[in-house]
Amino acid sequence: LVLLSSILSLAAGGKLLVVPVDGSHWLSMREVLDRLSQKGHEVVVVAPEINLHIKPTKNLIMKMYPVPFTQEELDHAFWRISENAFEEGTFLQRFLKTYELTKNNSAMIFSTCKYLLHNKELIRYLEESKFDAVFTDPILPCGQIVAEYLSVPSVFLLQQIPCGLDFEATQCPRPLSYVPRTFTYFTDRMNFLQRVKNLLFDISNYFLCDFVFQPYAQLASEFLQRKVTVTGLLSQASIWLLRLDFVFHHPRPLMPNMIFIGGVNCAPKKLSQ
Repeated sequence: LVLLSSILSLAAGGKLLVVPVDGSHWLSMREVLDRLSQKGHEVVVVAPEINLHIKPTKNLIMKMYPVPFTQEELDHAFWRISENAFEEGTFLQRFLKTYELTKNNSAMIFSTCKYLLHNKELIRYLEESKFDAVFTDPILPCGQIVAEYLSVPSVFLLQQIPCGLDFEATQCPRPLSYVPRTFTYFTDRMNFLQRVKNLLFDISNYFLCDFVFQPYAQLASEFLQRKVTVTGLLSQASIWLLRLDFVFHHPRPLMPNMIFIGGVNCAPKKLSQ
C-alpha cells in the first residue's frame, strides 16, 4: 500500500502558473486551462483587475492585481485596435495608423506588466507557491519575465508575434523568398518584385517593434538584475504551441519545439437555427 500510494503521488497533477494576455488571446487559452483543470492540475491565473474577458471561474484560482487605468479607458483602447484591423488603405496609411495606435496603447498595456512585477505581495506568493511551469502568451513577454524570475520552464500558446520575434527567438529560418511579412498580404509564392517589396516591408517592422518591446527589456533587466533582451527572454521557452495550420496560413519552417495545434481559437458556441 505504501508503494502504491507513492506511485500515485508521482501521477498527481502539476501546479501551473498562467500569465495571460487579454482579449481573444485569453478566450483561446481558457479552453486549454479548463481541460487541464479537469485533468487534476492546479491552475493559478495572475491577471489585472481591469480587463476585458479574464473573469473568475470555479475551475481556476484567480490572483488579481490593481492597474493604473479605468475600464472605460481599456474598452476604448481595444475598440480602436479592432476598428483599425478592418480599415483599408495604402501601406503608408496603414503603417502610420498602426504606429499611432500602437504608441498610444502600448503604454497602457505595459503598465499591467510593471504593476505585476512591482507588486511585492503577489510576487512573494508566486515565489512560495513552487509552480511547475508558467503558461503564457509571448505576444507580451511579461509571463516569460516571471518564469525567468521563478526559474521554472515556460510554455507558450500563440498565433503569431509582431516582427518575427518567434523566428528570431527560436533561430527558425524565415526566408524572404516565401515567408511574407506583415502588411504585404502576399502568399508563399512571390515573384521577384514581390520579394523585393517583402524585404522593404520587413525593415518597417523594426520601427514598430522597437518602442513596443524595448520597455519590456529595460523592465526585465531591472527586475531580474541582469542585462536581457526580449529575444533572449523568449528564446528560453520550452515549448511553443502555435494556433496555426497550413489551411488558413502560408507554409513556414518549424523548429523541433514548435507544435502546430490547429485552429484552437475561441470557445465554441451553439448556434440557433
